[in-house]
Amino acid sequence: MIIRIVKMGFLPDQIDAFLENFKQNKEKIRNFEGCSHLKLIRDISQTNQFFTYSHWESEEHLNNYRNSTLFKGVWANTKNKFSQRPEAWSVTEV
Repeated sequence: MIIRIVKMGFLPDQIDAFLENFKQNKEKIRNFEGCSHLKLIRDISQTNQFFTYSHWESEEHLNNYRNSTLFKGVWANTKNKFSQRPEAWSVTEV
């Protein structure tokens, strides 16, 4: 299993639009083949900082999602709202 963590910082006036986009797509992402978990979390002191935390059966499943029409649409609607460059990690439990 792969755990994917993505850190995203948003322009303050774009947070509500990002949250709406996430709300509209979270079930589609959760139901994408190979995804067994998806959570959105928010930093308590820097409230424009969000993280997605997802579980994938394999790197191949994650890459299939990253190359999908679903991801491309979600990402196109997300990246124009950033206040900083996103960061991402693919990790496994030890």
